[in-house]
Amino acid sequence: MAIARGILVGRFQPFHLGHLSAVRHASREVDELILVVGSSQRSHEFRNPFTAGERIEMIRDTLIAEQEIDEHRIMLIPVPDIDIHHLWTYQIDLLVPRYDRVYTNDPFTKYLFTERGVNVIQPRLRKRRDLSATQVRLRMVRDKDWQSLVSHTTAEFIAMINGVGRVKSLFQQNNLSSQINRHQHH
Repeated sequence: MAIARGILVGRFQPFHLGHLSAVRHASREVDELILVVGSSQRSHEFRNPFTAGERIEMIRDTLIAEQEIDEHRIMLIPVPDIDIHHLWTYQIDLLVPRYDRVYTNDPFTKYLFTERGVNVIQPRLRKRRDLSATQVRLRMVRDKDWQSLVSHTTAEFIAMINGVGRVKSLFQQNNLSSQINRHQHH
């Protein structure tokens, strides 16, 4: 008998409660769920501050602490970007076990998989305005409450690696280079 296996694609920069909600939703529908940790080669940028290893640790710690999810049915697989969008879905096929459905709310990811005839399911979004990794990072920069947007274990992990300090530093570097670029074009 074939098992139902899905993939959920994300950068998880960082893993927040919206991601956790999507994992809960997807894990109820499949025997096995593969979390594709996208842009795995990227880190130490404002948009991608955490390494693939750090993201995997955040996710794994959260799933172990989460009572509703059997973490033994979940695989975490890092997948780097490639510069040819059309081939990216095929790269995923090379790096993960076979799957019969994709969980995503990203319109471009949905388009790429749908174009190939893959079954794409959009998990219900939970408080999407607040629950985005961008919002988590911006709240870190502004010294606002970001911890309520992530699991307790993720907040502890980020504190342990001084993730907030890293995000603030990367934000300042990003803003500085943006200002320099603006002045060079005038």
